[in-house]
Amino acid sequence: MTLDAPIIDTHGLAKRYGRTDALVDLTLRVDAGEIFGFLGPNGAGKTTAVKLLLGLARPTGGGGTVLGAPLGDRGARREVGYLPELFRYQPWLRAREVVELHAGLRGVDGGAPIDAAAIAGVLADVGLADRAEDAVGGFSKGMQQRLGLAVALVGSPRLVVLDEPTSALDPVGRADVRSIVRRARDAGSTVFLNSHLLTEVERVCDRVAIVDHGRVLASGRIDDLLGESVARVRATDLPAAAELARFGAVETAEDGWLSFPGLDLERIPDVVAAIVAAGGRVHAVDAGRATLEDLFMRLVGGGEVAA
Repeated sequence: MTLDAPIIDTHGLAKRYGRTDALVDLTLRVDAGEIFGFLGPNGAGKTTAVKLLLGLARPTGGGGTVLGAPLGDRGARREVGYLPELFRYQPWLRAREVVELHAGLRGVDGGAPIDAAAIAGVLADVGLADRAEDAVGGFSKGMQQRLGLAVALVGSPRLVVLDEPTSALDPVGRADVRSIVRRARDAGSTVFLNSHLLTEVERVCDRVAIVDHGRVLASGRIDDLLGESVARVRATDLPAAAELARFGAVETAEDGWLSFPGLDLERIPDVVAAIVAAGGRVHAVDAGRATLEDLFMRLVGGGEVAA
């Protein structure tokens, strides 16, 4: 495979179950050495796409490659680390044994004895160095999640697929995961990240794709996608939407924030004046670029954000 060849490359990928189209016309490219965020609402086809990429399901249309090999190629799968959204390890195994077992199943070291130093290193990297000899049945959800990361990262795979890697983690744990993911990229792995936590994705990913019904609605570098300016106003006792329609599309976000994508920032005082004149109360104003959540909500029409 040439250096500029994509790590993941799909064209018109589709999957149908009976009469249900789970995935339609997914065309996607992920390049080497990047952290790629894969986002979409419920029913967008994200889980189906991951299954097809990993060879856990067969497409009914289209095709693609992973690591330069056809989808499902066994040789390529040995170079892929995977953290599923839902997983459970045998509770009687020690953390070290879980990592050793899965490294052996994936073929790390080509069937040779697993390097004990590599196992210890990856457990240390996810914050479980002092729990390596503990049975995982006593692990909290957050510790189980860290162990799953260790399983995905052992052996420095060329491609790491992470499905909701920060679920069950507190803010400190999420910050740790961001650091772990960046280190994996810096060590040469390409990371494919599926997450519903948009702020986490925005902080760690180089590029993202937003999908709905199996089609890519937007794809590119986050800085390019979010380059548009946006005014945000937090207000209560708001006037009817018609009162603010002349300022462009208004999206109600959490905690009483209103978003005005593409609004000339010089018109913010006019927005505030209109709200006050209509009896509303303005508590805060934020002028900056759009967030990933703003873009997501605009593209999917307010659909629920989930994995």
